[in-house]
Amino acid sequence: MEGKTVLKVNREKSAVDRPWKRKFLGFSFTVNKKPKVRIANESIKRLKAKIRELTSRSKPIPIEVRIEKLNQYLTGWCGYFALADTPIKFKEFDECIRRRLRMIEWKKWKKPRTRVRKLRGLGVPDQKAYEWGNSRKKYWRIACSPILNKTLDNSYWSNRGLKSLYQRYEFLRQT
Repeated sequence: MEGKTVLKVNREKSAVDRPWKRKFLGFSFTVNKKPKVRIANESIKRLKAKIRELTSRSKPIPIEVRIEKLNQYLTGWCGYFALADTPIKFKEFDECIRRRLRMIEWKKWKKPRTRVRKLRGLGVPDQKAYEWGNSRKKYWRIACSPILNKTLDNSYWSNRGLKSLYQRYEFLRQT
């Protein structure tokens, strides 16, 4: 093929294989009898890396700026990958993003008394607020706790400006 045309063939990218074993422009296919378009694993890894970068605990960026940057990135990403037939993945990404943001909030409330005060302000009973506010669990683990899941839920983050990736996906699929 290289002899007949002036183009060079990239040996790493060019191959003949089953559709579910190959990726094309960030997409792949499922193995089902009726194959569905899915997001390629490499694209998912890049998305998760970008989310980790934007929600890093070590960067002293205000939460509003983080949410704004996340919304910008995720709007474009969802616009491109809305073609995929995998709504469950979009829900998983939403959960991951909210957990990372809860982790950031928890770290921002550094001292136990601040955590107790903030939890009480969010409507947690005094005993539970004291119990969880004085917990010695690590940030990532506490971000998945039932107490933070209930208090820093979807409505909390939507009020702070975070747009749901799954809702964008559903909107784009309907139009």
